[in-house]
Amino acid sequence: MMPPSRLVRFAAIDWSGAKGRRHKGIAIAVAGEGDSAPALVRPGYAWSRTEVLDWLLAADQEAPTLFGFDFSFVPPIAERGEYLPGENLPLEAKAFWAYVDRVSADEDLGAASFLETLHRRHFYFGAADGAKRDFLHHRVCEHVFNAAGGGKASTLYDAIGAAQVAKASFAGMRLLHRLQGSVPIWPFDRLLQGAGVVVEIYTRVFIRMAGLSGRKVRTKPQLDSALTALGSRPAHLDRDPNDHETDVLIAAAGLRRIADKEHYWNPSLLTPTLARTEGWTFGVV
Repeated sequence: MMPPSRLVRFAAIDWSGAKGRRHKGIAIAVAGEGDSAPALVRPGYAWSRTEVLDWLLAADQEAPTLFGFDFSFVPPIAERGEYLPGENLPLEAKAFWAYVDRVSADEDLGAASFLETLHRRHFYFGAADGAKRDFLHHRVCEHVFNAAGGGKASTLYDAIGAAQVAKASFAGMRLLHRLQGSVPIWPFDRLLQGAGVVVEIYTRVFIRMAGLSGRKVRTKPQLDSALTALGSRPAHLDRDPNDHETDVLIAAAGLRRIADKEHYWNPSLLTPTLARTEGWTFGVV
């Protein structure tokens, strides 16, 4: 698969699966071409997930953009043969997104009820559910990331707390379902040259790529150091950012850095079957 050509903007979105209509955990940053510093979109604003969807569709019409979302696009299936074993559910990603969207009645593209009620037995909410290790299932790309020293990747069967990847990911699947036919989603769709594309990201990938060993960045000097390492001008913020803001600023610069590198679009273990069922995290090779 060749990298999409003529991408001129690089957007990173820190997502949220929290209940409610507006979410302080959502942040968006965009980097332009060259080495210009990435900038936050509506800094300090409490986004709704629906507003993010509307913003993305409008931004895609303005310029070919690489959009990176920090949530898991689909559950693991290679390990056990089913997303939710024992259920009569779709076995490919796009059909599974449609199912999640259809049965989740939560406001603002939320999916908490999917985990808490509809399919409760598959998710770990605490010690009453048994041994946590029994819920720690991962996709192939997460095993690759862990084996390369990336650390312990989260599993979307761990549903403790609103900030966990589980709630964010299933809410994100509702967004992905609604994007179909508008913007290609890698690696599930054929890339269109001269058009935008949506990818899954893991912000820690870009923090490590910048030479930082920690999971989070919370100071201006750390942020500017990371951006410089990724070939970007420093952000020169007038205050210390929160970790949602640094995650997306660093990821936007990182996406720009690797977007034209063919091997990132063709991970060696990404098979056609995985491209339909599990997907892949962009930046993991």
